Amino acid sequence: MDAKLKHLEFIQNVITRMGSNSFLLKGWTVTLIVALFAFANTQDMETEYSLLALAPTIFFWLLDGFYLHQEKLYRKLYEHVSTTSPTAIDFSMNATVFKNRVPHWFKVCVSHTLLLFYGPTLVIVILASLVLPCLNF
Repeated sequence: MDAKLKHLEFIQNVITRMGSNSFLLKGWTVTLIVALFAFANTQDMETEYSLLALAPTIFFWLLDGFYLHQEKLYRKLYEHVSTTSPTAIDFSMNATVFKNRVPHWFKVCVSHTLLLFYGPTLVIVILASLVLPCLNF
């Protein structure tokens, strides 16, 4: 029974780390966008500079989707290990065997969870890139 609990603890640590990575990516997204807009503002808000914020937004969106997909795989592994007999514990951390039981990575990227954060962020970046240069502060 100790082996099973230890294995579940290992898996839970991976799940926690994936969740932390996802949280950090959202923070970095906002930080980089604000920094790029601040830089664009020092360059008289030229559209080229403000459009640079699109790159980290899209990149972090895809990376966040990857982490969320991995988290879902490890949750399936956790479920599997929790129902496994304590004598059959092999400490395998291979979660890819469950890839057919979780949504595809791209579907995770366009899930409600990520769309509610990155969708408005992307819209704000595009609108700010198009509207702010016309305001002539």
